[in-house]
Amino acid sequence: MPSYYPDSSAVLGAELLVEQLTPGAQGTEKDNPNVYVVGDVGFFKEITTAPGEASTDANKHNFKEFQGNLGMAECQYIIKHELDNLRAKDEAHVPGYPKMKLYPGKSVIRRMQSKGILVQVFPLHEKEELKRLSFSWFKKIKLSFQPLDDIRHYFGEGMALYFGFLEYFTLALIPMALIGIPYYLFDWEDYDKFTVFAGFNLVWCTVILELWKRLSASLAYGWGTLSRKKAFEEPRPGFHGVLGVNPVTGRAEPLYSNAKRQLRIYLVSVPFVLLCLYLSLYVMMIYFDMEGWALMIHDEEPTFWTGLLLFIPSIIYAVVIEIMNLIYRYAAEFLTGWENHRLESTFQNHLVLKVLVFNFFNCFASLFYIAFVMQDMVLLRQSLATLLITSQILNQIMEAFLPYWLQRRRNKKAHKRMIKTMEDKELPLSEQVKLEADMSTYLGTFDDYLELFLLFGYVSLFSCVYPLAAVLVVLNNVTEVYSDAFKMCKVFKRPFSEPAANIGVWQLAFEAMSVIAVVTNCALIGMSPQVKSYFPESETQLIMWVVGFEHFLLASKFILTFVIPDVPKHIQIKLSRLEFESLEALKKRVSLTD
Repeated sequence: MPSYYPDSSAVLGAELLVEQLTPGAQGTEKDNPNVYVVGDVGFFKEITTAPGEASTDANKHNFKEFQGNLGMAECQYIIKHELDNLRAKDEAHVPGYPKMKLYPGKSVIRRMQSKGILVQVFPLHEKEELKRLSFSWFKKIKLSFQPLDDIRHYFGEGMALYFGFLEYFTLALIPMALIGIPYYLFDWEDYDKFTVFAGFNLVWCTVILELWKRLSASLAYGWGTLSRKKAFEEPRPGFHGVLGVNPVTGRAEPLYSNAKRQLRIYLVSVPFVLLCLYLSLYVMMIYFDMEGWALMIHDEEPTFWTGLLLFIPSIIYAVVIEIMNLIYRYAAEFLTGWENHRLESTFQNHLVLKVLVFNFFNCFASLFYIAFVMQDMVLLRQSLATLLITSQILNQIMEAFLPYWLQRRRNKKAHKRMIKTMEDKELPLSEQVKLEADMSTYLGTFDDYLELFLLFGYVSLFSCVYPLAAVLVVLNNVTEVYSDAFKMCKVFKRPFSEPAANIGVWQLAFEAMSVIAVVTNCALIGMSPQVKSYFPESETQLIMWVVGFEHFLLASKFILTFVIPDVPKHIQIKLSRLEFESLEALKKRVSLTD
């Protein structure tokens, strides 16, 4: 287990080199912290005479290349994995801190962080690599694809897939934007024609998600993560419980009753989410009261200023939505951690579900109410435009400009020195650690995917009444690429990398949004005067026609998911060949040992 070593360096049990940069210093922790650099001594690359064979300590002599063949992102993942899985066994307290008790099965690193012994853990930037990546990524404004392979090499597959999806989503929006511009210019007040745009919406949101799965499979295959399978997922660092024996691995680890977890979910988490949805609904009704008040003033004495007043309620409501989403985000993360899920994947699934339900309701409930209860297309167009533009501006401020401004305000001198160091000349390792320790912490791609999810919803659900929505999202995404790249390289600490074969649960979230988009656009088509004119006498026939058309489109959508394979044919062949060669090599080795 880790401790404060008196020597200049030591080796952890997992062969991780630990070097103390500032040993034995007196003074406050802030002024003179104990800083350790953890690195790899030597890891073995997955290259073998038997293709596809996993690298283990037992068969390490069969591997051709070793000692330093891992990429930077892979080394980070291994180090983070080892640190996260350091758990107390017989130790009663943290070495050097007799009053700091340790409990069997608890994460040592998490315990030290919660008690302030360990302030922060982060990987250092590689100055030369960062300089090259920055130059090819965001320092030159150019019309070209992002350097995804370089991003993957430096930040890992999870980060590279996010930027790959951001780029793909932006390119996929271009046909929608090109159709939306002339549609907006020539059919501004002709709402009978929005049925054509809604029909295009239905096809677009289905096809792009299916094609993305093929593209992500190609990227993951090239990076070697497509066929990566987790034989057994280790408990997440925050998981706690009574120490017991895992029946699968036979190892000692915390155990927690699933019945207790379910009680926490259904008796606390679910009521809390429902309460938040009710509060969101209450805020929405206040917004409609404000809209009615502004409209009344404008109708009494129309002027330029009263015309501007009509947009104020929507702007205020958009700001309130962002604030509520931010507060709920932290509450949902606390609740999900309190539920005490064993696996990180389960934790993320429950967190994503909580956040998506609230964000979807909070952002789109007012638009659904305007569209299908009030049936006011003019107000729907105005509200959609205001919510979309305001949320984009706030997101850009919160994600890039605010962290950068706070960083400069906290330590202008250190920040300038860091920028100069990263770009021009070398600094001692200890100085680099201190400078990067003051940078903001990147919290992962969760909020980035959530933003794209909401933008996808604005475009796919109601853009037929405001065709410029796709244009605005394209412009937002172009700036998002550069702002996200800038903040990853200059504003935030370097995050630990995570291997990934796809975008995970977010793929399911986007597909669920596309299903809702089918229902929404079919309902908008049924409400158009152009379609209503075909059913002048029977509203029941109109409803039955719309429902039947919607079911036909949903059936076609699900058929497409089976017709279009998730993995391209040539990659399927390569994977099958790899599996065949692995089996043949295994047979040959078994025959030689007999």
